[in-house]
Amino acid sequence: MASDAAWKEPVLTATGARGIGRSEALQSLWGGYGEIRRVELERSKATSADARSVIVKRVAPPSPSRHWGPAEQRSHARKLRSYAIEMAWYQRFAARLGPECRVPHALACHFDGAEWLFVLEDLDAAGYESRRHFLDARLDTLAVERCLDWLANFHATFLAVEPEGLWTTGTYWHLDTRPDELGSMTDRRLHSAAATLDRRLKAASFQSFVHGDAKVENFCFQTRGRATSSVAAVDFQYVGGGVGIKDIAYFFGSIWGARACETHAEDALAYYFGRLSEVIGERLTPLAKQALEAEWRALYPVAWADFYRFLNGWAPGHSENHAYSERMLREALNQL
Repeated sequence: MASDAAWKEPVLTATGARGIGRSEALQSLWGGYGEIRRVELERSKATSADARSVIVKRVAPPSPSRHWGPAEQRSHARKLRSYAIEMAWYQRFAARLGPECRVPHALACHFDGAEWLFVLEDLDAAGYESRRHFLDARLDTLAVERCLDWLANFHATFLAVEPEGLWTTGTYWHLDTRPDELGSMTDRRLHSAAATLDRRLKAASFQSFVHGDAKVENFCFQTRGRATSSVAAVDFQYVGGGVGIKDIAYFFGSIWGARACETHAEDALAYYFGRLSEVIGERLTPLAKQALEAEWRALYPVAWADFYRFLNGWAPGHSENHAYSERMLREALNQL
């Protein structure tokens, strides 16, 4: 990891602060590729508009080892590209999102040829201080709806936009980037159908951007009393082109087990498509919006099966390998 001096100067330049106060490590990046810190700022004459803290994401990848095999080399290259794409996201696309689709403001983004540095707004200081690791299907309905609001706005904003500089096909489990997991699959039905499932999703008429890792842990919740008023989203390493329903299927899998999916997924889908239609507004005709919903609804089990395919090769014993996933797989295979 680079010295503190390597990130302190960019932070001071980006924020206009007089100095750096206390900093707190929040988490390590996957695979030991860096860290995320909250950094307090010292100001001479602070105003109410001046940030008192920022988030610093430092990416310092390990040097490739001659002992790495092909799988390790591919994983390393995928991670490096993901950080380059996250930087491109903040530099080219993040500003297109309005307040109803909140993301942290990027105050500075630097790449020196070996390491990446992101100086980001501290969402906790902006009121998005709550994090969740699960959502109760009965008690957390508002929280689920606020996440679906965010996703509907995100998908509507980037409908038919070319993902220039991003992943051509977003999500961290995309088939083209996961040959090792494909080779490790034990379910021959899924293995045989993998390429066809991928083609079905790519061939959809209505394409947008996908967040690519829209699990509940990547949403930051703003609460007023006990009610969730809105959310913000973080972690854009796997943002790219795709059908929005991939984010929705993945999000449901991140918050619910098989029984909750059977009970609540249909109502949640109806809510999402209602919000998506509202946000798109007059950009599409009523008939076109109906066609979009029909296409993405039909692709819901395909999107679920596509992620189920990845899990089968990556973590066969994962908790999302359950009865609902099996039903979605059967429905997807019946479409092929």
